[in-house]
Amino acid sequence: MTNLETRTIVTGGREPRRRTHRRYDPQKRRSLLLTIILWLLAAYFVLPLWWLLVSATKGNSDLFTTFGLWFASDFSLWDNLQTLFTVRDGIFSRWIVNTVLYAGLSALGATLLSAMAGYAFAKYDFPGKKILFSAALGAIMIPLTALALPTYLLFSNAGLTDTPLAIIVPSLVSPFGVYLMRVYAADAIPTELLEAARVDGSGEFRIFWQVGLRLLGPGLVTVFLFSLVATWNNYFLPLIMLNSSDLYPITVGLAQLQSAASAGGGAQALFSTVITGSFVSIVPLVIAFLFLQKYWQSGLGTGGVKG
Repeated sequence: MTNLETRTIVTGGREPRRRTHRRYDPQKRRSLLLTIILWLLAAYFVLPLWWLLVSATKGNSDLFTTFGLWFASDFSLWDNLQTLFTVRDGIFSRWIVNTVLYAGLSALGATLLSAMAGYAFAKYDFPGKKILFSAALGAIMIPLTALALPTYLLFSNAGLTDTPLAIIVPSLVSPFGVYLMRVYAADAIPTELLEAARVDGSGEFRIFWQVGLRLLGPGLVTVFLFSLVATWNNYFLPLIMLNSSDLYPITVGLAQLQSAASAGGGAQALFSTVITGSFVSIVPLVIAFLFLQKYWQSGLGTGGVKG
């Protein structure tokens, strides 16, 4: 009698069951851990925005008497917006225009200059190239606050303080943008393509505008967004450069508005107005990112596939 027949008799004619052991899957545990971390990071970034949205719908009293992460019974968003755009003769609208002007021109200029410098560092050999690029990298390490006083003295001697140029011109310099465009241009623009354009008789400036810029799309969008956000949120530079409230950006304007209200002994509490202004100030940035991310993602996806 074979072993199979013996096991069949013992088990009553049924085939014995095989015990299955669950194997430990470290990949599944790692995925769960990463998922939890991502959710925590998402909450870290989203909760302040949610709090800002909820607080913009509350009045001054509800800000301190209701739960911060949920709406109050009295929905005061429209009243807050009316107060925001009518306080001090509607100067907040002027601050919005100033901020759009400063951030838009600065971002466009910084993007163009960074693209030109990064393209030159990546595709040309010239004397002092390594020294200049090292200086650009070193400039990234210098805090902007350390340059504020020398910049103010320089612009003061030139008679440019309390003018829009005092905000736009310093914001045109972006060492990080130069570094980013240099790294991106080195891989995104084939040297053979530039050589073919030179053989066809194109000049260097024409090659950059018609060939280089078209291949640097995702890098340009990245530098533009970084420069736009940096100038839009800049507070210290406008604070020391500007004296006239008509030239203030949103950051300095809201801070001065709150300071003026607090200095009055609390007679005019503008907490909800300032919070509503902060909420309104981030809306253009969100719109700009949502509009530009399609060019960013499509360019990155195209560059990731080789023919």
